Amino acid sequence: MKSDLTVRLAGRLSELRAARGWTLDQLSNASGVSRAALSRLENAEVSPSADVLSRLAAAHDMTLSRLFSLIEDGYAAHIRRDDQAVWRDGETGLAKRIVSPATAALAGEVLECRMTPNTEMIQDAPDVIGQEHHLIMVTGYMRVELEGEAYQLGPGDALRYREHGEVKFLTAKGQGAKFYLCSVTA
Repeated sequence: MKSDLTVRLAGRLSELRAARGWTLDQLSNASGVSRAALSRLENAEVSPSADVLSRLAAAHDMTLSRLFSLIEDGYAAHIRRDDQAVWRDGETGLAKRIVSPATAALAGEVLECRMTPNTEMIQDAPDVIGQEHHLIMVTGYMRVELEGEAYQLGPGDALRYREHGEVKFLTAKGQGAKFYLCSVTA
């Protein structure tokens, strides 16, 4: 028996491909997922792995969270702090709280981010090439390097950019940072 999630995902994947005017072969070339697997996914015959979903999201120029949001029914207007997901990376000292998650009906996502002192977080390639970002510093100081330019950010500063390549976030010894990162999907 097919789950409701599998059926909704199949429909959305088919709609995304049709919106671009792509054949299964063209999507296969763009994603690295076989034509046969794509056909089975779009017919809700199988459920995709996280790796396959990640490849399909990238082929459609969106994050995995955005792809999932497109299959959700509606959205909650009010999100209590206790209901906001938190993700921590032990290696970089980065913690993200998803303040306002992406949904099919809304184009933005807001993250509250915290970095511990003397840490570096490098994103080699964007999840979505050209995605619009607005970074607003709340406390602390941080250096952001993108596209060959470095920006020193302090409380109240904002950095607006479209992500096309590597992005580095660096905090100094003894000085962490708290900032909001707002991402907008066209």
